[in-house]
Parts: sequence; structure tokens; C-alpha cells
Amino acid sequence: MSEPFQPGRDFAVALDRDDPIGRFRDEFRIPRSDSGEEEIYFAGNSLGLMPKRTPRYVVEELEKWKRLAVKAHFSGENPWMPYHELLAEPMARLVGASPGEVVTMNSLTVNLHLMMASFYRPTSERHRILLEEHAFPSDDYALESQARFHGFDPAEALMRLRPRKGCATIDAGEIAEVLQREEGSIALVMLPGVQYYTGQAFDIEEITRVAHAKGCVVGFDMAHAAGNLSLRLHDWNVDFAVWCTYKYLNSGPGSVGGCFVHERHGRRADLPRLAGWWGHDKASRFRMESGFQPIPGAEGWQLSNPPILSLASIRASLDVFLEAGGIVPLREKSLRLTAYLEWLLEREFGDAVEILTPADPSRRGCQLSLRVKSKRPGRSVLEKLEASRVTCDWREPDVIRVAPVPLYNRYEEVWRFVEILRGAL
Repeated sequence: MSEPFQPGRDFAVALDRDDPIGRFRDEFRIPRSDSGEEEIYFAGNSLGLMPKRTPRYVVEELEKWKRLAVKAHFSGENPWMPYHELLAEPMARLVGASPGEVVTMNSLTVNLHLMMASFYRPTSERHRILLEEHAFPSDDYALESQARFHGFDPAEALMRLRPRKGCATIDAGEIAEVLQREEGSIALVMLPGVQYYTGQAFDIEEITRVAHAKGCVVGFDMAHAAGNLSLRLHDWNVDFAVWCTYKYLNSGPGSVGGCFVHERHGRRADLPRLAGWWGHDKASRFRMESGFQPIPGAEGWQLSNPPILSLASIRASLDVFLEAGGIVPLREKSLRLTAYLEWLLEREFGDAVEILTPADPSRRGCQLSLRVKSKRPGRSVLEKLEASRVTCDWREPDVIRVAPVPLYNRYEEVWRFVEILRGAL
């Protein structure tokens, strides 16, 4: 991205002054040191900050529990029985879907297993799963266990995409080459929207198009993409996707995850699934009869009634997203904020700090993955950053992940981060 950036703190302050969504920083609790100084918090890709309104939303539900007890399922403002439906439309807008294609439930890996129970239907000829090398461990374990559950050796069934020699990331053309070469053997393509280690954003639309042409089912882990990228899961024809909500969606540690099922699958009676009470037809749910009748759409994959307190915290964050204008203005700021960080790093450090994340803005979110090339080990550099009240994170074996989040981070913080990094090096 070509940007007319300038060195110096005054330029960063001017960018913040002209930032149309900069005021939303005041919607969040910024961690502070013992002296009261705000941290530079660049770890929203691991755990997003708490919206100031979250305690109020949660306490409202605690008060209903106190006053109404079981009656709160059906009475009072926002009854608990349909509470998850309040999240469907704002969540769908964030991932580019219709409300019926999205449901907030379970955790990411539980949802991944539920999706594979329906969409990974291997045969002796077509049973392989395409994923990236160095996938997030939970995805890796889930895919291995699914292959083994169906009687296949994971060492053979899991096909891991490796970057070309000398490259840190995987080109879309390489994925197409593998799909062409292995045509007929790959049952499921399961990739991330944004790769957690390198920060690479995959071309979801193109991957889905090519994989479908080869007869594959296509799913994505959107943990690092939801709330970070502009997504159009419906238009891109993705079969299913799963994500957590505690990173860019700021819902709190271990909060409930999200799931997308394309509408063309939502009414399919031939799809097997692992069923539960909350996915059963709403009109007849309380007849307590046998014979599962799934709710049309993504809701039909629900298992149990959801944790209301967790949903309340997600709802608080989604309301902030809506007030900020949704993902489009946030993505616009993110593109410039990350480009500014990249410009400063390259200007100040050159080859001493390698950026693994693609330089093409369309192939990354807000995260830059840095590899320090100096006599000082990267882990000790991170420790020096932390001692200076900078929070980012480390991923083995050698990457510092830095994620300036557009909802609550400032350009001036980016400038200060680079100054502190100079001292750490």
C-alpha cells in the first residue's frame, strides 16, 4: 500500500486527530500499569479488550436471574429462550452471511467437529483433508482425530500445504496446483481465513471456487478473520466456517464461538449431523418427543441451550461494531494502521526485522508477524517490550505477533511501539 507517511510523533498524532472512528477507543477498558499509564495493547489477535458496556449487559442478565429465575426464559426484556437470535443479524453482517446461515454456539473446535460430522464424508478413494503446515494445533488435532475416527491414518489422510522454499506464506496458485494434482483424493479443504502464525489472509473466494470445481467440500477457520477482514462467506459459496469471538470480537476469555453453514445446506435432510435438543424444531421442542427435526439453517446444528452470560458479552461487543459502522470503516482504518506500522518498521530497521506477513494489504489483516534478526534472541526482545508496557505475543519458534486493532488502537501507539522496539533491540 502506497501511503504518504512521515516520520515523527507529530504525524502520528495528526492521523489520530483525523481518525473518524478514533472515538471508539473510549468504548474499551485499556489495561494500565501500577502507575496508571495505559499499555500499548497489540494483542487483540489473542484476546480482545473488554468493552466498557460489557459488565452492564452481563449484570442485566444476572439481575433477571435474581428477579425472575426460570421465568426469565420466557418473560422480561430479551427473554433467554430466543436470546441467541439477537446475535444472528449483527454476526451475519460481520461475516457476510444471512442471519439464517449463522449461529453463535459452543467453542470453535466443538463447532469444527460438528461441521465435519456433516461435511467430512470420506470414502476409500476420496478421504484426504487439505490443510496448511503449521496449522493452529486445535485444528490440527481435530482433523487428525476425524481422520482416525473414520478409520484412516492421519499421516496419509492429512495433506499439509508447505510454502515454497524461501517463502513464509502459501500462494493461491500453489493450492490450485495441489488440488489439480490430487484431484479425486481430497474430500475436504480446511484452511484458515487468516493464518495465526504468519498473519497471511487466504483468498477465500478463489480457494472455494477452485476446490468446488474439483469436487471438494470447503470449510474455513475464521478465528483470526472474523472482525478483522471484510468477509462475504455467502457470496463466496463457502460450505461452512467456524470462529471464536474472544479475539477481534472482544467477547471475553473462552466465550462462545460462531458457526456459518451456507443456506444451500441448511435444509438438506440428507446431511448427517450430531443432534441436540436446541437444534430441534422450535415449535415442537417442548413436546419432549423423540424424532429429531432440525431447525432450518445453521441453528439446526445447535446442541444445548446457550450460556446467556457469554452471549450477553458478545452482544455488547457486536453493538460497538454496529455503532462504528460495521467492518467496512474498520477495515479501511486497519489497512492504513498496519501499513503505517510496516512503513515505520522497514524505515527504522530494514532487514534487522523480517516481516513474515505478506506486504500485499489484501493478503493480510491487522497482524504483522515479526522475526528479529539480531544478536539478541527474539524472546528476550519480547520481554523487553513487555517491561516497557507493550503487550503483543510470542509464537514458537521465533515470531512476535503485533496486531494494532482499529477499534481501539491509535497511530501514536504504533509510533511509540517502534521507538520502544528500537530500544529493545
